[in-house]
Amino acid sequence: MPSDDDPGHGDASDADERGLPTVLAVDDDQDLADTYAIWLRDDYDVRTAYDGESALETIDDAVDVVLLDRRMPDMSGGEVLDRIREAGYDVRVSMLTAVEPDVDIVDMGFDEYLVKPVTREDVVDVVERLLARADYDDDVQEYFAVSEKVATLEAELSPEERSESDEYQRLADRKTELEDVVDEELMEMQDFEDAFREIEG
Repeated sequence: MPSDDDPGHGDASDADERGLPTVLAVDDDQDLADTYAIWLRDDYDVRTAYDGESALETIDDAVDVVLLDRRMPDMSGGEVLDRIREAGYDVRVSMLTAVEPDVDIVDMGFDEYLVKPVTREDVVDVVERLLARADYDDDVQEYFAVSEKVATLEAELSPEERSESDEYQRLADRKTELEDVVDEELMEMQDFEDAFREIEG
């Protein structure tokens, strides 16, 4: 568990007093998790955890965004993500990992996927994007998450690989279904154009 000296340590009362969104940075590389906390701490209340069990002990309903390493000993980021979703936390999650994405990401419940190494700008931007989506309804949230996965796989897989992948095709079909559901709602959002540039850009 984080100590009082950790860059990302902050208790719930401190978070309430500052009135800032709360980010949980999870990485078994302690220096890396602490670096994320340093990058974010001026604008957010940041908590750090250095393994999966500590992450699950640290998360609560006050956490808005989780930055989650995928490859960790004992409990992988994928397992932590499953536990977070099973617990019903209303939190946005970005995998932040050295693991190159493949079709195995299709059924993972993350909202964004960043491949290390990442810059301070990368980390700040992903937190801002995920917080901006926090008030969207479930269909819009799913649309953004599915669109992120489609874009991630399109960047990694060749057209031939995509055409041969049942998982990718299922994901692309779901994106099309969701576009019909959320089209009117997205049109009503003030940041409609920015939201689409974020996904399609």
